Amino acid sequence: MEFIKEEIEDTSDPEPSRIKQEDTEEQTGRIEVKQQRREVKEVEEEHCKIKTSRKKTKQMQTCSQCGKSFRDKENLKGHMRIHTGEKPYTCPQCGKSFTAASSLGYHLQVHSGEKPFSCDQCGKKFISSSSLKQHMTVHSDEKPHVCSYCGKSFSRLDHCKQHQKTHHEVREHMCFECEKIFTRASQLKRHQRIHTGEKPYKCSYCDKSFTESGNLKKHERVHTGEKPYHCTQCGESFSQSRSLVSHVKKHCSVSE
Repeated sequence: MEFIKEEIEDTSDPEPSRIKQEDTEEQTGRIEVKQQRREVKEVEEEHCKIKTSRKKTKQMQTCSQCGKSFRDKENLKGHMRIHTGEKPYTCPQCGKSFTAASSLGYHLQVHSGEKPFSCDQCGKKFISSSSLKQHMTVHSDEKPHVCSYCGKSFSRLDHCKQHQKTHHEVREHMCFECEKIFTRASQLKRHQRIHTGEKPYKCSYCDKSFTESGNLKKHERVHTGEKPYHCTQCGESFSQSRSLVSHVKKHCSVSE
């Protein structure tokens, strides 16, 4: 009997137990691999976020004066001239200086007299397409820019923004002679001519000078005979816009 028992014990097959153990080890290995892959992916994603954040921080250049941000140093450099007052680009013809090269290029067309963009409604000519586009709103009566404080409408966005400053009482530019404050630098500059007596706009036909370029243009039409404002109803032309407005009112009242 003992011999038979030993025979039975010796001939028992250990394979199922070994296979089960191997299966368990393989399953555990797979779980560990998945866990490792998940951890690696999380690390990679975190690294990618840090890299992107650093890239954005590196790209954005911030103004130390007002906090405005720019994508590169050149744009920041150009912006800083607003605060410093630096104007490195000077007109060789009249000596007027500008903060940007593009502004100088635009100004040079004033001397050349080149105005390639014409209004098909009144014939008025402009130096740039953007100026013509702004002018066209005069004819369309369209005023898409609305003040969020009082509801007043404007044909131009820059006029709307300047108007909104009046609600905030944002007046950044002060005259040191009389302490009067203005919302725009151009307004202050025009005002200061009252104190200085400066008349930088000289007529090319006579010795008369003016404080504003608009007044010079009106005056020179006396010499040139230019009449850029046309009545669309009768075709009559005028040298000044106010004359056209008066004529149209009269013309329309007669027609009615």
